[in-house]
Amino acid sequence: MRERTAVKLLRGLVTSLAALVIAVATSLCINVKVSAEQLNFATSNNGDSVTFNYQWTDSKQVVHSVSFELPRETIKQNPTLQPNYKPKIAQRYVMVALLKESQKLNPKEAKVSLKRQQDGIDIKVTSPSEEKAAEVLENLQTVQQTAFNTYLDEHYYTRFSTIFNQRAVKPDHLRYINESVKPMVPVSQAFYEKLAPQSNSRDYFALLLSWIQSIPYNAMEDRVASNGSGFVPPIGLLLQNSGDCDSKAVLASSMVRAFLPTTNMIIVFLPNHALLGVALTPMVDDETIEFEGKKYVLYDPTGPAQIPFGQVSESTKQFIDTGRFQIELVK
Repeated sequence: MRERTAVKLLRGLVTSLAALVIAVATSLCINVKVSAEQLNFATSNNGDSVTFNYQWTDSKQVVHSVSFELPRETIKQNPTLQPNYKPKIAQRYVMVALLKESQKLNPKEAKVSLKRQQDGIDIKVTSPSEEKAAEVLENLQTVQQTAFNTYLDEHYYTRFSTIFNQRAVKPDHLRYINESVKPMVPVSQAFYEKLAPQSNSRDYFALLLSWIQSIPYNAMEDRVASNGSGFVPPIGLLLQNSGDCDSKAVLASSMVRAFLPTTNMIIVFLPNHALLGVALTPMVDDETIEFEGKKYVLYDPTGPAQIPFGQVSESTKQFIDTGRFQIELVK
């Protein structure tokens, strides 16, 4: 009996850096006269907790200080580093899953050939039955997709499409935010307690922004080549006292979510930057963006520029005005 062959070359799903680029925003240099300045940072061990102490100046050169404690167990249980995305390791992970699945087959019914290639995995299925070959191939495709998704999930990455329609992977910002809300409650509470009795949410944002903007800015010149290594989760950012735009955005979002648990928030990705939006009633001069029928007030925690709540840099405004941005809803 002549064998029927079903062949599928699955390209670009795991290994092609041209197709799977790291799409996290690169650093943006903002040239303004007023910059945040961190005057002091120190940590101290207190048995079962670690105390963080900060002193900084805001845009009016007013000196602020804050301290808070994080339990050691919290630090231990939460990620402090973002693993690098390594295409070859991801490909190996998927290949193992495909080999295990192909070994379950009766060789009399179908045979599978798997070959690694630079831009993907070549899967060939041969069978006396064309229907069987197609069935096996479809199952292996599902196994491949599931294995790749599992690899991304285990390493805190997620799929992403850039504004240039590039298929990409990036650190899972939304997951980091959601998992960091509870650990960041003591931090958020420390800032809330610094406010005067009649303060409002804008006062909270002003204080929070001046602090985060004063944290040293760790710029990445080429985030694509860095394979995501520039991103730092919130606990890690506090420990190393530095972070880039998306790292600071995630830290700020998790703290704001602890302060405003039901208020809608967004992350706005530009080609080389990331900033935030929150669904508060805008003032006349606020820079806003509309998403799914709601208006969001924009704010930028990056620093070292002291950009007030509701304002953005001129370059950021140009990107937004020309539609060169993407939005993720913080759920």
